[in-house]
Amino acid sequence: MSGGTNRQQLVEAAAAQRPVAEAVTLWLCPNDEVGPELAALLAGHWLDAHEHKTAGKFLFERDRSQYLIAHTLVRRALSLEAGLSEAELVIWRSARGRPFLRPSPDALPRGGAQLDFNLSHAGGYNLLGIVRHQRIGVDVERMDNRNAQAITTIVRTFAPTERDWVDELPPGRERDRRALRVWTLKEAYSKARGLGLGLPFDSFVFTMDAERGVHAFEPPEDDTARPWWFIELEPVPGVLVAVAVPADPGQDAVVQLNHGFPWSRSDPKSFPLPKPVGGIQASVPA
Repeated sequence: MSGGTNRQQLVEAAAAQRPVAEAVTLWLCPNDEVGPELAALLAGHWLDAHEHKTAGKFLFERDRSQYLIAHTLVRRALSLEAGLSEAELVIWRSARGRPFLRPSPDALPRGGAQLDFNLSHAGGYNLLGIVRHQRIGVDVERMDNRNAQAITTIVRTFAPTERDWVDELPPGRERDRRALRVWTLKEAYSKARGLGLGLPFDSFVFTMDAERGVHAFEPPEDDTARPWWFIELEPVPGVLVAVAVPADPGQDAVVQLNHGFPWSRSDPKSFPLPKPVGGIQASVPA
């Protein structure tokens, strides 16, 4: 049997395993779940040459440890999701530096050839998002990790209506929360697009619920056709999480939130995604 035939059979078998519901898998892992010594040990076995080179460039040990913890989290969670060993995963990077999992013709990820992920970390917390058949962007922020000047700088990047919404509240923790809610959503969307800070944050607009949730989304000019799922969470008091995934209104989807380091498959907290916003809402037959 030829190598081309083998590959075709692998692709067809992977496609047949496509789940009925799209799962947005999240891992929120505090640094103290792993620790620097264990992270260094795992990294020695799991990380590739590029990752080791990057880790070696950090001047401060705390920054190096943060990098190793975050990237061992990525490899362990992807290993569970893809059915491949941590060291077997081949991670490539786009021209803008966005990492992605390269499918191997001889070892396709379990559940299908497509598997996207995104990583964020702040204030000792690491957030990893994994999704199939779509793109994903995630961001995590700690309320106590930004001072007043930082909040002011963040708000200046927003669209006018978003700035007005934040400024409805007097200076203080609740105003800061509003600002960071908008910021995390903008970060998540930009990362899902693969553009990062290359996308001006005043070129797209969120209309927010006072407590949690996105009512409406005005995308930038180059992204008007597709709706999006936007998820806001506060899994730990003072730790804000945002997730952005292009929506398929005709497909059921759930969020699976895991806490801690993925030593094994755990029982995540599951809940449905919110209603898609933005773009052209495709009609779904009754």
